[in-house]
Amino acid sequence: MSGIEIRKVTARIGAHVSGVDISRPLDEETATALRDALNVHKALVFSDVNLDDEGQQAFARQFGELTTAHPTVPAVDGAPNVLPVDSEEGRAANNWHTDVTFVLNPPQASTLRSLTIPPYGGETLISNSAAAYRNLPEPLRRLADGLWAEHTNDYDYAVPEETVDEEQAARRAQFTSIKFRTAHPVVRVHPLTGERGLFIGGFAQRIVGLSVSESRKVLDLLQAYVTRPENLLRHRWSENQLVLFDNRITQHYAVDNYDGLPRRLHRVTVAGDVPVGIEGKESYSIEGDASHYTAVAA
Repeated sequence: MSGIEIRKVTARIGAHVSGVDISRPLDEETATALRDALNVHKALVFSDVNLDDEGQQAFARQFGELTTAHPTVPAVDGAPNVLPVDSEEGRAANNWHTDVTFVLNPPQASTLRSLTIPPYGGETLISNSAAAYRNLPEPLRRLADGLWAEHTNDYDYAVPEETVDEEQAARRAQFTSIKFRTAHPVVRVHPLTGERGLFIGGFAQRIVGLSVSESRKVLDLLQAYVTRPENLLRHRWSENQLVLFDNRITQHYAVDNYDGLPRRLHRVTVAGDVPVGIEGKESYSIEGDASHYTAVAA
């Protein structure tokens, strides 16, 4: 493991990792160091990675069993575990979310690798939802501790339906071709660190026991703490970079500020466990079977 360097990018989230070649199998000492760094920093940035799809999958697999690309969206041809994140999809992704929280056991970790980068813009914002929880005033924290939220892929898009063209409408129909609804604790306990984080984001559409309009007010109030600038990593992409982030305790946002220029990333995700709230109760599925997408991590 000699030579590995882990350098913080911001006070609350993000570290740049150098001195390790992630295109090769990691020895156990290095793998442990990266897992520990991910627990601390929530998001790790690797530059000059020189990976192809197979290499990205091999790297991610060292953190656990992979999911397929997505429960409803097609994978890259010939790579069933790789999801293309293309500029054509950018506006649909232009909201704060944690990956695939509408299934019972969302991914534990996500990797994004840069292929085509616009000359300006196109950043990915990643937030530390544990820091957001710690920021909550005590009365809000007590409220959040007892709440559960329904997450669904049939969600409110950032772009209004009346502005969507036929191609975009077809993508939306594909995204919701299997409808999922799952109830998760609003405050999730991280299975490794024991940290509490706000587990909400764009797929969280309703607080259990509240109306939709009441839910929106509560969710917006809590979400405002997730997106505080102090809790964010604003990652400006370069070519041949990979970002690994802990999907259990972060949210992210694809910034649509590059004038529709080509932008393409590839995503590979690692299967996760079923979320658990502060009282030890596990999430439960209401609608939709995701067994074709992911196993449940031990």
